[in-house]
Order: sequence, then C-alpha cells, then structure tokens
Amino acid sequence: MTLSTPGDARPLDGITVVTLEHAIAAPFCTRQLADLGARVIKIERPGVGDFARAYDERVKGLASHFVWTNRSKESLTLDVKHPDGQAILRRLILERADVVVQNLAPGAAARLGVSHAALAAEKPALIVCDISGYGSDGPYRDKKAYDLLIQSESGFVSVTGTEDEPVKAGCSIADIAAGMYAYSNILAALIQRGRTGQGACLDVSMLESMVEWMGFPLYYAFDGADPPPRAGAAHATIYPYGPFPTGDGKTVMLGLQNEREWAAFCRDVLEDVSLASDARFATNTRRTAARRELRAMIVSAFSRLSAEQVVARLDAAQIANARVNDMHDVWNHAQLRARNRWTEVATSVGRVPALLPPGQPDNYAPRMDAVPALGEHTESILRELGLDGTEIARLRAEHVL
Repeated sequence: MTLSTPGDARPLDGITVVTLEHAIAAPFCTRQLADLGARVIKIERPGVGDFARAYDERVKGLASHFVWTNRSKESLTLDVKHPDGQAILRRLILERADVVVQNLAPGAAARLGVSHAALAAEKPALIVCDISGYGSDGPYRDKKAYDLLIQSESGFVSVTGTEDEPVKAGCSIADIAAGMYAYSNILAALIQRGRTGQGACLDVSMLESMVEWMGFPLYYAFDGADPPPRAGAAHATIYPYGPFPTGDGKTVMLGLQNEREWAAFCRDVLEDVSLASDARFATNTRRTAARRELRAMIVSAFSRLSAEQVVARLDAAQIANARVNDMHDVWNHAQLRARNRWTEVATSVGRVPALLPPGQPDNYAPRMDAVPALGEHTESILRELGLDGTEIARLRAEHVL
C-alpha cells in the first residue's frame, strides 16, 4: 500500500466554499468539505461570531461543539446587514466561491442578496446549499427548528427511551443528519457541474433528513400498525439484543440476529441447551413477546459471572457483544489507537486531539488544519479582494468587520 502524505492532492483542492453558518448542521457539512481539501471561508458576526463559540468552555476554554465542527476553516468577520458588508460578501461569492452554504433564518439569504435566485444569473456555475429546519416552503417554513425539536417532530423521540419515558439522542443527530445530506448533495452537485458546467440550488431540511433515518420504524408502523415500543438501550423488535448486568456490577451489550445464534447462545453462553428447543422462545417474534421472562433467565445466569467471563463466552460462541463505554473509554479505545485514528489540530489555545475522518483513502491525507480564532483571516481575505489597509481600517472603525 502506498501511504499518503500531506502533500498529496485532495479531492476538493481548488474548491472554495463561502459559508454563512452557525451551530452544527452547516458547520458540520462544511468541515467535511474542508477535510477533503476545500477552502472554507466562514462568515462570522463581528465581536461574537458563530454563537456555538459560546456553548461551553470544555476544550482548554474553547467550546466543544465549535472545536468539533470548525477545523481547517478561515474566519472572516463581517456585518452582513451593513451595505458595505453585503457588498464585500457578494464580491467574495462572485469572485471566489464555487459553493455557498447557509443555515440562516428562513428568507435571510434572499434579503442579503446571496440566494441562488439572486446569484445564478451572474454565476450560473455556483452551487448554493440552503440548510433549514423544515425546508424553503410549506406551512412549517418559518418555525424555529433546533435539534431536539426536530428529533421530536420527526417521531424519533416517540420510539426512543424507556416504556415509561421518551428520551432524545445524546448527540445532535438531526443536525448531523442534515449536515451529512448537505455534504453528499454538494459532492453530487460538484460532479454534475463537472459534466454540465451548471451549478445547483440545494434545499436540505433537518426534518426530511431525520424522517429518512426513521424509515424502519415508519415501515414497521405501516398502514396503522403499532410502532416499535420504546425499549431503553435494548432493540425494540429483536431479542435478546441489548444490555445485561453481570455479577461484578458491570454491563455487557449483546445482540442475536438469527436462530443459529440463539442455539449457540443457549448452549455455549447460558449453558442450557433445553432453552434452544423451548417453544416459548422458538422464534425472534416469540422471544420478543416473552422478553421479560427471558431477560430474568439471562440476568440470573450472568449474575454468577463477571463481565469478562460473559464476554469470553460470547466471543467463543461468536455472539456479537460490546462494552458500554463512556467518553473517557472512547478517548482511550484500543481499536482506534491500534488503527492510528487520532491526530492533533491547532487552536488558538494550543493543539488538541482530533479523530481522522472515517473511510480515509490511501492516496491522500485529509486536511487537518487549525480551528480558527474569531476573525483570524479577515484582513488576508479582504486584501485578496483588493482592499488596502486604509479601507480595511475604515471598515473596522465603522464596525463592518
């Protein structure tokens, strides 16, 4: 295998993305583009920037969300409501951008003159990606949409949690879903532009992204059928598939997929071959219906074993299993360490660890540049557009920058 080096050409080298973004969905999308080599110019509000910068101070004083989603970008502070700011933004897009990404409030991009409709006539090759909660039209267009709200609206919360209480996901999955659909659609639009020379207008909604991910529970509840029940950390419709306590106070996660595995589980893990032929548990449907009774049997058997002993039996029987790791465990995960998946990126407060992008090819290295300080690249970008020191000083004095 030929190992990549930082000097190898990346897929999006030479592509420039101008992004009016905040929080997670759009920044997560554009960070993926930056990983592939794109130049990403992030427009931020003077003085405060992306409000995700102030979410917390967990990474040496920087916000965890911001560090995660904003490496390898350039930060340009610009008051886009000021006429001079709007003029600079428009010049930057028309003269430099291949792609514009925005997740501003509905209608804001049009008011700023940077919608696809406002720009396509002058730059037909431009790709504009709008990310919003509910899409560019329809009765929900103007509703505020945060991750938790979309988790609820999409039905995700209704099938997640315990029998007694629904819960949200522990990470921003609605934002992540929208960000990844925006990312993949932008890549497709770049390929299409290479064939036709024409740009595109992409309209990505968080709701539609999450509903796509809800395909299984939707079809499970097809034609008025009952939806899958909330089952905590266990699988709602396959059993046994979930967490089980062991005799040393730890928890083991395991999952069975078919009747062959059920027989092996009874014989080699529970050491009770009679269960394999017990009519109460003869199929997954029956095991799921009798999960309380079956769980009691499994918990009883595991109570005499340590987690290490249970895992050893599961591995010997080739039954899928996993540890229930916390964040500290994941930072030190042996598999990630063995595959050299960690690197470091620079920030304004020093270097911090970062996970390399999944699915890394062997013919180039991902771009893993610094997380930008607020406005760090303002002057260099403006000078690139031809503004001199006097003009930049005037714009600063008028709080445009």
